[in-house]
Amino acid sequence: QVQLVESGGGLVQPGGSLRLSCAASRIIFNIYTMGWYRQAPGQQRELVATATSGSSTNYADSVKGRFTISRDNAKSTVYLQMNSLQPDDTAVYFCTAGLPNQLPRYWGQGTQVTVSS
Repeated sequence: QVQLVESGGGLVQPGGSLRLSCAASRIIFNIYTMGWYRQAPGQQRELVATATSGSSTNYADSVKGRFTISRDNAKSTVYLQMNSLQPDDTAVYFCTAGLPNQLPRYWGQGTQVTVSS
């Protein structure tokens, strides 16, 4: 059974940084597009960023220039570096894996990110 396990969430002050990690197992990591979604309380889940197997990346407009997605295929791990965090970034962040040009097939359990002073 495929597993995506996120880590790195927590509480951070506005303007601070966090780095999320997602370790994948039982998956042919190299062929999957990896992504991060987030869901804030009372809001719909939204795409944050994706990285294809060739490391082409895509970002939501709200995080461009602040967040960076990267992947280490040798470690079957995807990262999300989040800088200049703002209270609006507060959400549960989910790691995803999907075949190219398809919706995510697999989801992690989520990790909470809270930006507050």
